[in-house]
Amino acid sequence: MEAKMMLGRYVPADSWIHRLDPRGKLVAMVLFLITVIMADAFAELAVLSGFALLVMMSSRISLTRYFRASRPLWFIMAFMFLFYILFDKTGNSLVNVGKLNITTGGVTYGAYAVWRMALLVTFTAILTFTTTPVELNLGLERVLKPLRFAGGSPQQWSMMIGISLRFIPTLFEEADKVMKAQASRGADFHEISFVQKGKMVMTLMVPVIVSAFRRAEELVQAMEARGYVLHAPRTSLRMLVWRTPDTLFIASFLVLLLFISWW
Repeated sequence: MEAKMMLGRYVPADSWIHRLDPRGKLVAMVLFLITVIMADAFAELAVLSGFALLVMMSSRISLTRYFRASRPLWFIMAFMFLFYILFDKTGNSLVNVGKLNITTGGVTYGAYAVWRMALLVTFTAILTFTTTPVELNLGLERVLKPLRFAGGSPQQWSMMIGISLRFIPTLFEEADKVMKAQASRGADFHEISFVQKGKMVMTLMVPVIVSAFRRAEELVQAMEARGYVLHAPRTSLRMLVWRTPDTLFIASFLVLLLFISWW
C-alpha cells in the first residue's frame, strides 16, 4: 500500500530542498513545466532528466521512493505510448501487418510524450515530498495573489489545489481497499490478461468515486465544525522568508530554460 500511496505525501528529511521557500519551488515547477514542453529532442530530455536526478539526490530521499511514486501512472504512460504507435502514421514504416502499421514517427513521438510525462511526475513528486501541506497551501496563496486584481480569491484557489493534491493518496488508498475486497471474493488481478485488467478497472471506478465523494463530504463537515467560513479574512501563523538559496534555485531553472530554448 505504501508504494501506491506515496505520490502526494510529504516525506520528512534534512535537506536544503526541504528548507526552500515553497514559493520558490512552485515557481521552479512552472519553469520546469515550460522547459519540458519546449524540449523536442532526446538530447534535451536527457539533460532535463539529469537535472531532475540531481534535484532528487539533493532531497536526500531514496530514489526508489520516486520510482514507486510513478508506479500508479505506468498504465497511463503505456496507454499514451500505445495511442501514438497506433494512430501516428508519420515517418517510415517499421511494422506493417494487415491494418497494423507502426511507424518511426509514432514510436518517436510516443517516447517523447511518455518521457515528458515521467519528468513532470518526477518534479511533482519532488514538490510534494519536500513540502508540507501547510507550506504548500501558503506558498500557493502567495503565488496566486495576482488573482485578486482579476476578482479571484487566492485563498480559495490555494485551498482547492492543496486539497486536490492531498486527495491523490486518498484515492489510491480507496482503490487499494476495493481491490483487496474484490480479491477476497475471488477476483484475481495477476493471472488475467492486460485487456481483462483494463475491463476490471471499470469495476473499481464506481466504488472509488463514491468513496471520494464520501470523503469530501466528511472533509466539509470537519471544516464547518472547526468554524471555517468561506469568504472570511484569514491570517497566517507562519510567515514565509525568502533567502538567497531560493533565488539561486529559481535562477538554476531559469538558466536551464534558456539553455533548452537556445539549444
